Amino acid sequence: MTTASKITLVRVVFIPLLMVFMYLSGGCANIWMWLALAVFILASITDYIDGHIARTRNQVTDFGKFLDPLADKLLVIAAMCMFCQWGMMPAWAFMLVLTREFAVTGLRLVAVGKGKVIAAGWSGKVKTASTMVGLCVWMAFPQFEILSWVIVGVIIVTTIYSGIEYFIQNWKCLWD
Repeated sequence: MTTASKITLVRVVFIPLLMVFMYLSGGCANIWMWLALAVFILASITDYIDGHIARTRNQVTDFGKFLDPLADKLLVIAAMCMFCQWGMMPAWAFMLVLTREFAVTGLRLVAVGKGKVIAAGWSGKVKTASTMVGLCVWMAFPQFEILSWVIVGVIIVTTIYSGIEYFIQNWKCLWD
């Protein structure tokens, strides 16, 4: 197993820890939420590190290509799930994010079956970055309802935009 894949696995191990700390916080800005925020930030940083190591040390593997995006999605979904449980994120918004993730993953699977690779687009990277930053801010200030709605709004807009862009740019994969 490569160093990059080991780092990705660390991110996966952080996910239950994140959820436990968030659960113990009860959705309040307390020591548990700060610990959850620290875990989320560390896990997010590992995403950059494992990708950098994989590219610079020629450690790109099929296992890494599978696990890295899965770990990213699980990390973000875990945090959103907790906010949804507390009634801070509407279930419809959470479902929209899940739908986009499943749809884009399905599109990529169809493309791979046809020998094509759909690389992460600019809008997808913006969506991921803004979602991760938004979730960090939300964990730091969970008590501000207006801020929560702004974060949900940014997540929804970037999710919809990037999902539409993926399908517009790659719709031929579905019909060829």
